[in-house]
Amino acid sequence: MGKAKPFDIPKVLVWNAFLKVKERKGSAGIDQQSLKDYESDLKANLYKLWNRMSSGSYFPSEVKNVDIPKKIGGIRRLSIPTVTDRIAQAVVKLMLEPKIDRHFHSDSYGYRPNKSGLDAISICRKRCWKYPWVINLDIKAFFDNVNHKLLMKALDRYITEPWEKLYIERWLKICEGNKGLPQGGVISPLLANLFLHYSFDKWIERSFSHNPFERYADDIIVHCKTRMEAVELKYEIKKRLKKCGLEVHPEKTQIVFCKNSNLQGAYKQQSFDFLGYEFRPRSTVSEAGKLFIGFNPAISPSSAKAIRRKIKEWRLGHKTQLSLEEIADKINPCLRGWINYYGAHNHSILMNVFRYLETRIFKYIKRKYKKRSSHLRKAKKLLVRIYENQPTLFVHWQHGRHPRV
Repeated sequence: MGKAKPFDIPKVLVWNAFLKVKERKGSAGIDQQSLKDYESDLKANLYKLWNRMSSGSYFPSEVKNVDIPKKIGGIRRLSIPTVTDRIAQAVVKLMLEPKIDRHFHSDSYGYRPNKSGLDAISICRKRCWKYPWVINLDIKAFFDNVNHKLLMKALDRYITEPWEKLYIERWLKICEGNKGLPQGGVISPLLANLFLHYSFDKWIERSFSHNPFERYADDIIVHCKTRMEAVELKYEIKKRLKKCGLEVHPEKTQIVFCKNSNLQGAYKQQSFDFLGYEFRPRSTVSEAGKLFIGFNPAISPSSAKAIRRKIKEWRLGHKTQLSLEEIADKINPCLRGWINYYGAHNHSILMNVFRYLETRIFKYIKRKYKKRSSHLRKAKKLLVRIYENQPTLFVHWQHGRHPRV
């Protein structure tokens, strides 16, 4: 008889972990092995990983660091594990997440089953009408400063298998200075949520239960009744996070007045961005048809700029070798994603962003059909005829932003 493995890890768990990684796709890690490469000898690769994890001989590779530009400027560093390491992390996540997630706060929305950014936006909108002030909280370099000792202390409450702890500790050792979580790791969002669950969510619920909040990973909005309450709570949050090894960003953390028609007074800061939306006073029509000022979300200027930049990168005017139907097939999934997310609130403002897309489609029509500047009206009429014959060709045409003469 063969010697039993030190750790009892079901093979089906490794298979399910692979399916999760495959679903998320992602690029190759430092070993340059892509998912396609991994699948070329899938059975052997999965068996090898299972064997190493079951015997305790699995050690992760270094991560591949990639700098990604942020929408609002600056750089975000992604740390991409190898395909093998992503599957190994998914194995541990599949074991841990059911045990941990059910204990998380109901107002924690990031990277959780059956929770979404739009859920957080909707709740935040309702609370901004009830609470005149918010703290728009920014944690400086959160993922770089997660304290490993405190994180493992929190994990000890939920870990039931010794190999879960062993491999998490090995992944954390890749980070320098006994702190930090690699952005890009499969298990990092779960660990980040766990760390903030104890360092922020449980603390504020216990100490300031009358101040509701929405948290999506490290993006946090806290609601207050008065400006003085917001100032004092901001100070207390700063103290609390410092005890946990985190720092409130001094410039990016703001106190904001949620001005609407029912609130008198003024304050210099009357808007904030949250999850790609900008919350600010906006003209709104009531059910009775009356105009009033509401504090509502719509796609943020930085998100709109990112969309226009992406549309420009498509270079539609230079794709005349393709038919309009082929172009629609290529870009519609992206348009649908934007509309489903940014069109959920103040849909018309997102549609205005798509004016830029219409100019690029018009440029394509002019080049495709050789319509010169002296025949612009003919080109516009041609585009309108295409719309009339195929009104569902582009997703945004189905939502009110379509060509007109």
